[in-house]
Amino acid sequence: EMLRTLRNRRFLLFSLIFPLILYYAVAGSNRNVRNFEGSGISLPVYYMVGMASFGTMATMLSSGARIAAERSVGWNRQLRITPLAPSAYFRAKVLTAYMMAAISLAALYLAGLSLGVSLSASQWLEMTGLVLVGLVPFAALGIAIGHLLTPDSIGSALGGSISLLALLGGVWFPLSGFLHELAQYIPSYWL
Repeated sequence: EMLRTLRNRRFLLFSLIFPLILYYAVAGSNRNVRNFEGSGISLPVYYMVGMASFGTMATMLSSGARIAAERSVGWNRQLRITPLAPSAYFRAKVLTAYMMAAISLAALYLAGLSLGVSLSASQWLEMTGLVLVGLVPFAALGIAIGHLLTPDSIGSALGGSISLLALLGGVWFPLSGFLHELAQYIPSYWL
């Protein structure tokens, strides 16, 4: 499952390369901003965490695309006649998504270090643990989307969902006013 995921160029582009490019484009030229929009956080740190959230969220939701593709060709039906337990199938999907999320996190952490992000070891570990726990609802959402949509419609649904969730999660800028109030009911805000 992991090898199949690594061979998917579109998946790698949107969950790994795109967040890195955005991070360097935004944070690279603003690496000296130490109080981003009055948040008390430097811009490189804010965008590193934002792009890590974006990339890992995309990774978790993209597991649904693989499920939809397998469902469309009858692979799920074929698996049901084997001794493979459904829980093992879903566990493999979720663990693969988590491993890809870990790769995305590591790449963004290295990018952050290259732009001067400096955190204590306990802060790096705490942030990583919180991101991994915060991905649980996105794993469930990815599986649900994979069972509800067709392979033809899942690409645009995932793209729109990830963009909306990123906006309401504060990935691009700190939220205030009505957006802040609304966002508190959405898992991407807590991620």
